[in-house]
Amino acid sequence: MIRFLVRFNKTWANAVLSTPAKTLTRREWYSFTPVKSQHFPGQWVSTDNIPELGMMSVQNPEEVIDLDLPPAAVRGMTQLNRDLFQKTVALPALKVRKELINKVMKALRNVAIKRPGLKRVIEDSEDEIYRLILLDPDKISCLESFGASERAILKEYNVDLEVRKHNLIMTYEHFKSEEILKAVLPVGQDVTTGFSRIGHIAHMNLRDHQLPYKHLIGQVIMDKNPGITSVVNKLNIIDNTYRNFQMEILAGEDNMIATVKENNIVYEFDFSKVYWNPRLSTEHGRIVDLLKAGDVVYDVFAGVGPFAIPAAKKNCKVMANDLNPESYKWLVHNCKVNKVNEKVQTFNLDGRDFIMGPLKDDLAKQTEAIALKENRTSIHIIMNLPGMAIEFLDAFRQLLEEPCTANALPTVHCYSFSKCDEPAKDVQRSAEHFLKTSLEEHFSVHLVRNVAPNKEMMCISFKIPVKVLCRNLMVKDNTEEPAPKRLRSEDATVAVDYSDL
Repeated sequence: MIRFLVRFNKTWANAVLSTPAKTLTRREWYSFTPVKSQHFPGQWVSTDNIPELGMMSVQNPEEVIDLDLPPAAVRGMTQLNRDLFQKTVALPALKVRKELINKVMKALRNVAIKRPGLKRVIEDSEDEIYRLILLDPDKISCLESFGASERAILKEYNVDLEVRKHNLIMTYEHFKSEEILKAVLPVGQDVTTGFSRIGHIAHMNLRDHQLPYKHLIGQVIMDKNPGITSVVNKLNIIDNTYRNFQMEILAGEDNMIATVKENNIVYEFDFSKVYWNPRLSTEHGRIVDLLKAGDVVYDVFAGVGPFAIPAAKKNCKVMANDLNPESYKWLVHNCKVNKVNEKVQTFNLDGRDFIMGPLKDDLAKQTEAIALKENRTSIHIIMNLPGMAIEFLDAFRQLLEEPCTANALPTVHCYSFSKCDEPAKDVQRSAEHFLKTSLEEHFSVHLVRNVAPNKEMMCISFKIPVKVLCRNLMVKDNTEEPAPKRLRSEDATVAVDYSDL
């Protein structure tokens, strides 16, 4: 029946209303507006672009363009031309006396237009005592589009119920970054608008098909994110030696000295020469929350201090090391900035040399002091170099000459990547391989984050078994050594935290 009436309307329109009918025949079938016909009682007809029927929608179909779709002319541009993003759209609007605007807007907040840079309320060029409330065309096209409560409010304040048409000029400023890039890149290609923010720097990982548009992408990201003054793209994978990578500037200034604030602590560093990942802030906080005042912390791969400095802030004794001279420089600097330089000893050594040198010497003193004092001080060793930290675990084998009590055994927090289907078991096996012992059930594994498809960053925590750490296993007080405190194993239900992804 509907198909017949559509044909009838076209035939009738061609004879009587040839110009509107031609427009109608160009429309997609899904876009016509079926309404009750005044001329053909009991029948449903399409009234798009046929004003003579007296039932024309508030918008002209030729003008109804998706608000989130920039003009087609921008497709394929590699240099940003903001002027090409201008287009005119017809928006539904209500005319309201300006003294009633606030009251009426409360009722219409769910149907008013919501676009970046677009005002919901504008002046009425025809009458200065009125204002126009711009409405979302996806929700409002006529009076019947309003809900019952909304119509009641409009009636209460005696608002003119005519839904008017307001021609609005949209510009580059009115589109979101993902809308701009989706319109520019070839149809069907992935659009990347995500980035890591490091102070004023936006760090992106563009794919190969996006590289011809890289400078345009960088400019759009900078335009649409206040405070971003430099956009960079990573050129290679992270170097495992110094944990930095080559990068190129896509847009903005060539200034890589960043200032960031994480968990209420300020860090400064040269992002082009050190490693920093804002997605690890939750993990930094998780480990620091395990510490208490008086604990001893050895940070083997300290970077610029995201573990060491907050640990010192909790009045822990900290020894922090990093091989990268730049990381070491900024570690020292950040300790001073945060006024914990008296609580943190810093070293610029290879991780293995640090373990078998300063860490070994201090650990022997700390374990003996804990045994004598019988206090509740804990020792933590943090090894955050997921690409290879687990390979350093063999440095703890037979590290100490004398045995230590169970409560003095240090807890290791070692990070590793895994591409296995069972990453927790994979990391466990790797740790046991380098320790040359079974951890049995005295460990826990935490999923830090998903790095890439089929690649997870994990943290395994365990107390170093006394038979691994000490050469002489004779217990000094000749009492039976209590079993190591069992850490909660999360192998079966790994606690997943995706807040930093």
